Amino acid sequence: MKIGFVGAASAAKSIVAAEASPTHTAHGHHALRKCRVSIANGIYLVTATTLDRQKFFLNFDAACSAARCLEDAKWLGDAKMLAWVLMPNHLHGLLQLGERDDLSAVVRRIKSASAQQVNRVLSKTGAVWASAFHDHALRDEDDLQNVARYMVANPLRAGLVTRIGDYPFWNAVWL
Repeated sequence: MKIGFVGAASAAKSIVAAEASPTHTAHGHHALRKCRVSIANGIYLVTATTLDRQKFFLNFDAACSAARCLEDAKWLGDAKMLAWVLMPNHLHGLLQLGERDDLSAVVRRIKSASAQQVNRVLSKTGAVWASAFHDHALRDEDDLQNVARYMVANPLRAGLVTRIGDYPFWNAVWL
């Protein structure tokens, strides 16, 4: 598998260019998107929370339906989900972009598809996910390994399980 990292110089140039553009001051969720840059083949840690931090994914069937969307090529497009963990009220994903879609488009498709499935399972309508998401571009292999370890251990730190093998809602391409 080819894994590409965001070059620090390239990312710095993109951020400087974005900051130099005259824009209005962003607040709240809009501030998260202010300097978002998508670099083809870049790897990003993405965190999305549920609306009002509701614990939709304590429901096993709802979590299963959302988890299936995280690895579905129909929603990923040419991106790859390298690792993910679905917690009761949020998602961490290690996402490698492809050549076509930007990060926002991929995350929007995953959140939309999973919300539709979760709503079907829970017999509800309306938003499942908060409108924004947080992302962090990974720059080197050390970051990738550390982030993957952190993500996989999240259910342990939260006290949901005592062994990661007992938690059903995570995956990584390295297994």
